[in-house]
Amino acid sequence: MSRDIDYGNLMHTAMRGLIKTVLQDVAQHGLPGAHHFFITFDTSHPDAELADWLSDRYPGEMTVVMQHWFENLEVGDDGFAITLNFGDAPEPLYIPYDAIKTFVDPSVEFGLRFETGESEEDEEDKPIVVEADMAEEVEDDTPHDAEVVSLDSFRK
Repeated sequence: MSRDIDYGNLMHTAMRGLIKTVLQDVAQHGLPGAHHFFITFDTSHPDAELADWLSDRYPGEMTVVMQHWFENLEVGDDGFAITLNFGDAPEPLYIPYDAIKTFVDPSVEFGLRFETGESEEDEEDKPIVVEADMAEEVEDDTPHDAEVVSLDSFRK
């Protein structure tokens, strides 16, 4: 019997755990210094919760910013809840970690991008690819096949 190590899913789990840990710290102590986050997530994820007008306006994905004003940040095992301001209208959101596509902290040029196959059929054939990027260009929307994640950028 042959068994493979599923590095793609292991990285997927580890990087979502990193996001959870960062958000737990922010929930307890607030955002330090100039740190702020751009979080892009799949609004059609079955466990995502957002106002109907937001899901209508952003039917596939949405990027939210955690910076100057947010409240009610509650970090759970499977996702986080937060209230953000949309044009002077506070709206509660629940974002499952599995719905997150990118997590970027531009103050330190840090970003994570979670990639899967184009369709459900492709997802079985393609590994989940996680990119950890400390470069300035973290919002490259170019589609990628499998890539090797280099951890050299994290070494001093």
